[in-house]
Parts: sequence; structure tokens; C-alpha cells
Amino acid sequence: MTIHNLGDTNSLMNKFIAEIRDVAIQKDTMRFRRNIERIGEVLSYEMSKALQFKKSEVTTPLGTKDLQLPTDQLVLCSILRAGLPLHQGMLNYFDDAENAFISAYRHHEGDEDAFEVIVNYFAAPSLEGKILVLADPMLATGRTLENVLKALKDHGTPAQIHIVSVIGAQAGIEHVEKVFPENTHLWISAIDPELNARGYIMPGIGDAGDLAYGAKL
Repeated sequence: MTIHNLGDTNSLMNKFIAEIRDVAIQKDTMRFRRNIERIGEVLSYEMSKALQFKKSEVTTPLGTKDLQLPTDQLVLCSILRAGLPLHQGMLNYFDDAENAFISAYRHHEGDEDAFEVIVNYFAAPSLEGKILVLADPMLATGRTLENVLKALKDHGTPAQIHIVSVIGAQAGIEHVEKVFPENTHLWISAIDPELNARGYIMPGIGDAGDLAYGAKL
């Protein structure tokens, strides 16, 4: 897997990351969603550089101009519900992409730290020969992405897979490297060193879904 860690270089995106991490600023749910969306836009722009392009002629009012335009057919797949703001950021740039949505959540038995990842909703077009882009803002243990990959198999074999995440844990990234195809790309804005006992990224941001849309039962 090829890892593109945009946090390794200084950019305006660091401001968006700082605000979604900040315990005071992240309480503004509208700002939190917008920052995730903006991060999705930045990651999409960087990811676009790895796609296929071909020369096309564009007619202007005063003549013609040759431009290099993208040719890949993308399917953006959002992991509900936390992936929705990130998905929207990507869709702002890849506005002609097809879309897929999958529900994957952690199920804890009582107060136990151990959990299983349950997938119970999936809507997608054919993935055969297309570029599959998985939007998962928090790449923690990597088990959610592993289960999503298994659920996608009946919808065809994509030509390539790109994972777009906001923050990841080193252990989760290493797990994804083991279970995803070798030609997978990971586009990520920050990598944190560890997970806590319940599988949350440390220092991370907390629960991205709750921060974006409110606490759940």
C-alpha cells in the first residue's frame, strides 16, 4: 500500500486538523462538519494527481485549447455515518463520480472493551474496473475497512482502491496494509501513534460521528 501522509508537509490543512482536535472548537458541530468537508476537498485534490489523464480539446469563445483531463470512473463510498462530511468534501471536487454508502459500526457488549464491526446496509453501483474511493475519517483498528472490503466483493473488482482518511492510528494502518490489495493508496492528513483499550485513536479527536451529528444511544 502506498501511504500519502499530507501531515508531513505544512499547509493550511493543519488549521482544519487543529480545530477538529480542539476540545472547545469541536463542540461547534456545524464547524466540525465543515472542517471535515474541507479536509476532504484537500485530500481529493491531492489524490487527483494520481489518476489517469488524457489530452482533450476545449472550445472557448475565441478559439480552442488542449487540456489534460481526468478519465477514470470513480465510485465514492462513504462509511456511515461519520464518513458523510468527508464524502461531501470529495463530491465537491469529483462531482461526476458515482456514489456508494455502507453502514459499519462497532458493537460493544455492555462496558466491555472488545467489539465487533457490524455491516448492515449497503447501496452501490458496479465496481468492476472502476476506481473505488473509501471515505473513512477515522482509521482506528482498520477492522471496519476490512469488513467493508469483504462486503464489496459481490459488486465487482475495482481497478484500484484509494482510502481517504482524516486521522489514522499506526496500528490500524499496518492492519489495512495486510488485508487490502498491494496497489491500494491511502490519503491521510494525520497519523497518531496509538489506540486506547476501546480502540479509539490517541490523541485523536473522539467520536467523529457524535461530533458531526450528535451523541447516539
